Amino acid sequence: MDEVIVSATKTEESRKDISNSTLVIDDLDLEDSPAQGIGDLIGGELGIDWRTRGDFGGAGQELHIRGMGGDGTQVLINGLTVNSPSLGTSNIGKLSITNIERIEVVKGSGSVLYGSGAMGGIVNIITKSPKEGQTDLAVSAGYGTEDTYQVSAENGLFLNDHFGYYITADLFGTDGFRDNADAEQKNGSFKCIYKNENDFQISLYGDIVDKENGNPGPVPPDGTPSFSVNGIPFYNSESANLLSRAEEQDTHLIFKIEADPLEWIGINLQADFTDMESDNISRYYDSFSPGNLPGSHSIVTNEVIGMEGNLDIHPLDNGTLLVGFQYKEYDWESQSETLDGYGNVASTLTGKNSLHSTGLYAELHYRPIKYLKGTLGIRQEDHSVFGSETLPRFGLVLNPTDSTVIKFNTGKHFKAPTPNDLFWPYEDWGWGSGTQGNSGLKPETGMHSDIGIEQSLLDNKIFASLTYFKWDIDDKIEWVPDASYFYTPENLSKYEASGIEAGLKFGPFYNTDLSLSYTKTDATEEKEGGAKRQARYTPDDFFKAAVTRWFDCGLDITAVYRYTSKRPAIYTLDTDSTPAQTLSSYYTIDIKANQRLSDNWTFSCQVNNLLDENYDTYVQTFYDSSGVGTLSPYRGAGRSFFASMKYSF
Repeated sequence: MDEVIVSATKTEESRKDISNSTLVIDDLDLEDSPAQGIGDLIGGELGIDWRTRGDFGGAGQELHIRGMGGDGTQVLINGLTVNSPSLGTSNIGKLSITNIERIEVVKGSGSVLYGSGAMGGIVNIITKSPKEGQTDLAVSAGYGTEDTYQVSAENGLFLNDHFGYYITADLFGTDGFRDNADAEQKNGSFKCIYKNENDFQISLYGDIVDKENGNPGPVPPDGTPSFSVNGIPFYNSESANLLSRAEEQDTHLIFKIEADPLEWIGINLQADFTDMESDNISRYYDSFSPGNLPGSHSIVTNEVIGMEGNLDIHPLDNGTLLVGFQYKEYDWESQSETLDGYGNVASTLTGKNSLHSTGLYAELHYRPIKYLKGTLGIRQEDHSVFGSETLPRFGLVLNPTDSTVIKFNTGKHFKAPTPNDLFWPYEDWGWGSGTQGNSGLKPETGMHSDIGIEQSLLDNKIFASLTYFKWDIDDKIEWVPDASYFYTPENLSKYEASGIEAGLKFGPFYNTDLSLSYTKTDATEEKEGGAKRQARYTPDDFFKAAVTRWFDCGLDITAVYRYTSKRPAIYTLDTDSTPAQTLSSYYTIDIKANQRLSDNWTFSCQVNNLLDENYDTYVQTFYDSSGVGTLSPYRGAGRSFFASMKYSF
């Protein structure tokens, strides 16, 4: 109940004072978890659905909160949004877990404090910082199935009473489970901090991601023979595409000033810069020109400059007022090259545009009596394309006892159209078909509400929570074709969902921790054709159980079980309410063991998908050499082993 969380209110608040449903993953959770990344670290926790095309190294990974799309979850690093501006989603598969100190998840509408895209909630990744009087130095290396390797190093300390730094470096590579499923990724980060005795701190954080991978597409139908064009292998029984590749380079910089000039006021200022470049080469087989392999080469660049500042005013012990502003300027550029049958550039299409947004927000927290606290917030968002949007929020916290919290939270949310939606240049595929953006789009808007109870027992050794949630989205943006298959985005669909989240944590009892999480979601989409149906790829149920056991010999073992129910994958028409294909339910079991060999050395080994469960995550149409299309699956990752050695000073 007394766990301190920053992301929910942009100030330090204990869990029992926050009206949102929250989740915190700390450094001990990270160390014990058999997770290979952020997705499987928090996937399956209350309300969090982790989705991936998982059996190749560069597979995209997204977090979906309470059944919303990936663009309804705002992922941040130290308070800076890392969602792709041009897509609206965040590929968390690119983010390293080496530099993470803790992760804070705040569910419910976050648009008042965080703006566009925080409809389902926010996931704030807080990176490691130097600690006064302590030197952190660690090096680790590991190797596993599919020639997977990882090498990482980190170092942090204070050089004197005022200045400290923390740096990390990470190298990862794998062959993946299929042909053209390889990936290589390099991550690096630094954080520099200056602080004095007068509650004044300056920090500078930066990171870089450099990733290259193959895109094998779905798994072709059983019995598919290998196929080559002019001696160049194009697909085989494992992979629908042996030639498509992707590269991504991301850079983030965050400069912060934090000060408490008076006992009753706090100041936070931030300036940030984001640069994202995505480079994709896609080749396909043209059955009308059987000797050729045409394709496309696209480069999309996003640059974002942001500024934010807020005042935390608390003249009274029972009330605080947060007021702030947020400004973002986006520069978007797209270059798309059509490749001829030999991979040479045949034509080039370019698009370039800019937009900006300004948000002014205020949030009042007031506790008139010991047992009651209220929250009232509002944001005015002005966007250079669609105009303005007013976003209110209201929260209530009841504390009938020191160990019981009843929470209610409701607020309006929104998501602005992406630069791809607004500005994608006119593209003619022939016969009247093609694509073009739509600068007349409206933002997606709706409401998100929840009510829940949290109860702790036996000095927090037992913690239980139960939450009911409900949300809706109007004017959902969809890229739709006309009769000539010319695609443009329109505000056409509606989405809504309701559900429950039930969690229980035990421990430590007899050197053992146990946690159980169950989420029930009824998510529906209403298309322009009038069909109201279960949202694609959204499971009704998912469940996660994790148990950790510590032994006196320095050994700890963690086992994680996840279950995901069946999901509709494809509806043939927008008027259909019955899916043409449904993905089966599945479960996985992951196990990790850490053995401390000395004060400095730790050996770890883990098995993911222990029972080698065969499951599918998405489907896509595979076209064979005769032009016949078959709905084929993206497989989840099979059983894998990984062992590593870590030296910590």
